[in-house]
Order: sequence, then C-alpha cells, then structure tokens
Amino acid sequence: MFTQYGPAMDETDGYFGERVAAAYDRSSAEMFAPGAVDPAVDLLAELAGGGRALEFGVGTGRLALPLAGRGVEVHGIDLSRAMVARLRAKPGGEAVGVTIGDFATTRVAGTFSVVYLVFNTIMNLTTQAAQVAAFRNAAAHLAPGGTFAVEVLVPELRRLPAGQTVVPFHVSPTRWAFDIYDVATQATSSNYVEVVDGRGEYRSIPFRYVWPSELDLMAQLAGLRPYGRWEGWTREPFTSESTRHVSVWEKPAA
Repeated sequence: MFTQYGPAMDETDGYFGERVAAAYDRSSAEMFAPGAVDPAVDLLAELAGGGRALEFGVGTGRLALPLAGRGVEVHGIDLSRAMVARLRAKPGGEAVGVTIGDFATTRVAGTFSVVYLVFNTIMNLTTQAAQVAAFRNAAAHLAPGGTFAVEVLVPELRRLPAGQTVVPFHVSPTRWAFDIYDVATQATSSNYVEVVDGRGEYRSIPFRYVWPSELDLMAQLAGLRPYGRWEGWTREPFTSESTRHVSVWEKPAA
C-alpha cells in the first residue's frame, strides 16, 4: 500500500510541515557538516561587514545560527512554523529573530547589509513572477551598498537525452528519489518513494529551475548590479562545467 503525503497534511506550512521538518536535518546531514557550513558563513559574515543579515527561507537555522554565533545580528523569514520550531529548540535559537511568511513578499522592519537565499531555495518559488518578487523584496530590505547572495544549482538538462523527462538521483532497495523536468515551462519536481515495514510512501515537491543569466535579469529589474559569481562559497571560478553557483548582487550606494 502506498500513501501520498505533502502540503495537504498542513496547509499552513506548505511542503515543509511537521513530517518534513522532523527529518530535515538528518536527511540533509551533508549540508550541516562544517565543510559545507563554514565557507558559507565566512563569506556571509564578510558581506555583512558588521551590519545585519536577513535570511530568506531560514528553516532550521543551518546557516543563521552559526552566523549569529559570529556576532552578526540575523533575522529570518520562513513560511514553515514546523521548521522554525526546530530552529528555536537549538542552542542559540533565541538569538535569531524570525518572521513567519512568504519570503517573496513578507517585509521585516529596518534594513540589512546582506540578504541571502541558499541551498536552491529560490527554486521553491514556482513561478518566474514570484522569483522576480523575491529579488525586489531583497532589494527593498537592503541598505545602500548592501548585497543579495543566492546559492542555487545549475539546471542539469545535460542529463536529459531527447524524450527523457525523469532523472533519478537515489536508488536503493527501500528508497527511490527522482526529478521530473518540463523543459518548456522550467517546472520540475523532486519525488520520493520510501518503503518502511512493507508500507510505501510517496512525496512530491514542486520547483522552478532558473538559469544564471535569468537571475541576473531579475537582479537588474530589482535595481541591483553584479558583485560576484563563483562555483562555491570559497570563490572558486564559475565555468561552463559548474553544477552550482553562488551569485551576489549589490544595491548601488548612490
């Protein structure tokens, strides 16, 4: 027997309700390792430059907590109360202010030296209009001279032969995970099938993939200008073979 679960179980938290939040840190354990966290925090602290930082999609605090531990004042926006509850339960969780809402439109008081959106979370916004709105929201929160940093994958369309729309990324005797692409609309979804004690469960999360050049245009529409683009947080060169990028745009000081 298969059970499908997802946002219908908790419309308030969307696709990241209690069930997903409870397993999130464990299922993304490699992203919580020091090798993944420390370089990101180093660059974000540098961009903050002694000012405030705002994280779009703060989640369970993977970067917000260590960044706050560096002495940076951090605020976050997130739609999922379940994810934020995990952040609050962690040591130092009380130091990170959080506003519940959609980061494409939710406003927070004051201005920030850096706004950041990491781990492919820009793709959680499933329309181009919503992604453009997120850039405009970031720009509205930035002080003059402030920066907006986005970490996101490069769409893996090279892995799609003609006529193929599905790319598996995990296969085991009890768990299968695969992405489905619609190249015409840039819509994609990550899909998970897991069998526990003879019972199968299926979960699907929609995304919209976005190209680096498209992000640059979104930044331009928001009044931001290019600051830097690298393959990763340690400023490795971004090339045609890169599978992800960290891109930063700046709000003009004038």
